[in-house]
Amino acid sequence: MGINIAALLPKTELKIDDLKGKKIAIDAFNALYQFLSSIRQPDGTPLMDSEGKITSHLQGLLSRTTNLMSQGIQLAYVFDGIPPKLKLKEQQERRQHKEEADINYHTATEDEDVDAMAKYARQSSRLTQEMIYESKELLHALGLPVIEAPSEAEAQAAFMCARNDVWATASQDADALLFGTPRLLRNLTLSQKRKLPGGRYVITFLELIELSHVLRALQLTHDQLIVLGILVGSDFNIGGIKGIGPKKAIKLLTEEPDFDTIFKKLNAPFDWKEIYDIFKHIPTTRDYTLQWKPIDEEKINEILVEQHQFSKERVQNTLEKIKILQKEKTQKGLSDFT
Repeated sequence: MGINIAALLPKTELKIDDLKGKKIAIDAFNALYQFLSSIRQPDGTPLMDSEGKITSHLQGLLSRTTNLMSQGIQLAYVFDGIPPKLKLKEQQERRQHKEEADINYHTATEDEDVDAMAKYARQSSRLTQEMIYESKELLHALGLPVIEAPSEAEAQAAFMCARNDVWATASQDADALLFGTPRLLRNLTLSQKRKLPGGRYVITFLELIELSHVLRALQLTHDQLIVLGILVGSDFNIGGIKGIGPKKAIKLLTEEPDFDTIFKKLNAPFDWKEIYDIFKHIPTTRDYTLQWKPIDEEKINEILVEQHQFSKERVQNTLEKIKILQKEKTQKGLSDFT
């Protein structure tokens, strides 16, 4: 869901070449939900193998990841751990929304309304434990680091970025800025199109959002930015405070330095300090290894071709560009000793 403040944030448009050689931490769930929502048949049916198992997430991972790897970008995927208790409400609302979408999808199917079928099918996307497990398997086989966050993946990625272990956090959500990432990348893909609900496409650009630039442009401290997120609504207090949008929240923060006074005046229906504490003190770990290894072609074929009936030729063609890149890197490394 994320913090709805993207329109306020100063952005720098990048080219994919600008990321060559850089290490990027990707919010894995954020990416996987994108794939499950967008990689579908015209009637909204996800890609599936002969046994009816969904493969949209694997197709998305394979395609986007190898495309980015072929550009010389070093990717690390960070997976969510145990969510904060306050996020349970958001998760419950998502489940309820998906159940309602399921009902609407069946109605649309009976009415043979293809557009409505596609709409509600996307809204009912679910990321199962099996999907998560096989996504990690595929990423390991592609030679990429897979990081297990103690709690929120964006918080862990922000921590890694703040330590300069990675250059940026990649996510569509702005939450990583509240967790303190120095740099946030949005629209990290070679494609300049993003599919919207209803089947429409919009042109997108690779965007860099730097925390220091955000704070300077909005004339806020990082603590104030966190409170801004709480005022407008986060995953831990959905909807925020009624009637308070980003611009009004900034006005409140510039006029009143005491956070407690702001929330008391607004009769906030939640404990703002509890939410603030999540952003400031969420668990992260130093127990991770960023090591990029050669691809395991046999394992990739086992996962995709043998288990899910992907085209062996298509998988092979996709891997060729990575093998060429890794061969070039090996030869360059050897040349350093000659």
